Amino acid sequence: MTTAATSKIPVTVLTGYLGAGKTTLLNRILSENHGKKYAVIVNEFGEIGIDNDLIIGADEEVFEMNNGCVCCTVRGDLVRILGGLMKRKGKFDAIIVETTGLADPAPVAQTFFVDEDVMANSRLDAVVTVADAKWLSDRLKDAPEAKNQIAFADVIVLNKTDLVTPAELAEVEARIRAINPYAKLHRTERCQVALADVLERGAFDLDRILEIEPEFLEADDHDHHDHDHGHHHDHGHGLRHYHDEDMQSLSLKSDKPLDPSKFMPWLQQLVQTDGGKILRSKGILAFAGDDDRYVFQGVHMMLEGDHQRPWKDDEPRQSRVVFIGRELPEQAIRDGFAKCILP
Repeated sequence: MTTAATSKIPVTVLTGYLGAGKTTLLNRILSENHGKKYAVIVNEFGEIGIDNDLIIGADEEVFEMNNGCVCCTVRGDLVRILGGLMKRKGKFDAIIVETTGLADPAPVAQTFFVDEDVMANSRLDAVVTVADAKWLSDRLKDAPEAKNQIAFADVIVLNKTDLVTPAELAEVEARIRAINPYAKLHRTERCQVALADVLERGAFDLDRILEIEPEFLEADDHDHHDHDHGHHHDHGHGLRHYHDEDMQSLSLKSDKPLDPSKFMPWLQQLVQTDGGKILRSKGILAFAGDDDRYVFQGVHMMLEGDHQRPWKDDEPRQSRVVFIGRELPEQAIRDGFAKCILP
């Protein structure tokens, strides 16, 4: 991580279906004595029901809380609000942007790729989705937004687990994993999750991709696939591998270096052509003749990437790329990636 990146304020995008428990989590951030200065951006103050006893000062659309946090609404333009927060006295430890329960988190996440001022001062830290253990399975059937929110997440807070049986909980987790095997999952009651588990996760610094190699991507190693071409997984091993009809995740890896003059144009072309289907993409890349790890992340057609840090002596120089999306052209992606690997 360069110092420039570290000095940027981390931003958490908080999403989740209506009634899943986002408000409980936001109220905790705004009222608990955690010793941090957080700024929370919400759609409507009314939704949160801010406790007047906790407010010490209000300055147009910004309420200051007595634990040092502030809360403001997104009326209008997220970019303008973020700009205003950056100018306020005393930097924030982090900013949390809440999206409405019906919203697709993509446009909010994309703000951090397109606006130069926003990019100069803040970095997207993680997308956190609060899900309701009792109702999520129903929502996944009837609400495409609920599915997008799960697919998009870096961290999933599976809330209200006290309202379901262990079997129902196992089933809902299997459904989540079918859509997104890579997110960190926390089971909670009344959103009792340590704030450190949801805020300032550094999910986008991508070291986590290596840390979270899902066990069940390994389950297929007995198929003896050539590892350089990434593994294939058909979710076909019993209950815990639900197959989600239209969402897939795809993981590719190579132990041999990639050719940057081939990989970058291929990736650009892929997101230009199929970006509508690709909700999230991220990767850590080992390029030939390059001593630094290159990392990238993308939301639909938008990509950002940079050299992150030198490879450590004790870590394998391995490239890992992950795509999550709808109806991905899986074989074309695998073939394209294979062509970027140096013989």
